Amino acid sequence: MSKIEISHGCAFGEKPLIPQICNIIGIVEETSDVKTFRIQTPEGKKPFECRPGQLGMLSAMFTGESMFCVADQGDDYIEFTVKRVGMVTEELHSLSVGAQVGVRGPYGNWFPTESCKGRNMVFVAGGIGLAPVRAFLSYTLKHREDYGTITLVYSASNKDDLVFKKELFEVWPNEPDTHVNVSVYHACDGWEGEVCYTAPFLEKLGISTENAAAVLCGGPSLYRTCSEGLRKLGFADEDIITTLEMRMKCGVGKCGRCNIGGKFICLDGPVFTLAELAGLPSDV
Repeated sequence: MSKIEISHGCAFGEKPLIPQICNIIGIVEETSDVKTFRIQTPEGKKPFECRPGQLGMLSAMFTGESMFCVADQGDDYIEFTVKRVGMVTEELHSLSVGAQVGVRGPYGNWFPTESCKGRNMVFVAGGIGLAPVRAFLSYTLKHREDYGTITLVYSASNKDDLVFKKELFEVWPNEPDTHVNVSVYHACDGWEGEVCYTAPFLEKLGISTENAAAVLCGGPSLYRTCSEGLRKLGFADEDIITTLEMRMKCGVGKCGRCNIGGKFICLDGPVFTLAELAGLPSDV
């Protein structure tokens, strides 16, 4: 089995600090506090070219800007999935289709799409952590012949907190050799699926590690428990990929707010294998 090779060192657009004025051409209300925004330039083009796992800076006019992963992209658009948690995201959530936003990027490195070719792919995510995972998962489906079995293990607090519901229940399960496993933490009316936290759900599925790579993204608790769950299944740290995109700040290594030990997440990441993170402070 070939070694997973992750590109380290950030990639910037031609003008990494100058935003483009773009238009919101579509909005999907994923949950009560999460929306996906489809963005396009006034000329009907994609704001920038990027690879799965890279990020962009999205700004609400006269309010501020924040870094978000590119959750998906097409030939002439990119998408950001935004959880309402503060001043900038509150303003973004107030916008409608046709509104203008500032966009700059791309920032950071990307998921190892090349070195994962030929492997079975296991994607594990919780809550809004599915957004960066979606970018890589969508890429594997668009290049289906390059990858083996695709397995998704995804959980959220309850069914109303699940994001990308159309993909979860209508699109991805119908893709060839693709297995979608969804659970919620708390039983609720209208939910007939699994009620289980992500790590025990993952372990219960008994996913094979043969010729497989795992991609993991979620909050600190999910990260710790699912890392251990993947190890129990037999995954080596070299074969578990994660993204620390929530720690990205300025994106260009100037503000110094994303350093962990000797790493700057925006310059060295945000994508790493667990083996690469082993020597960093334990708060990762």
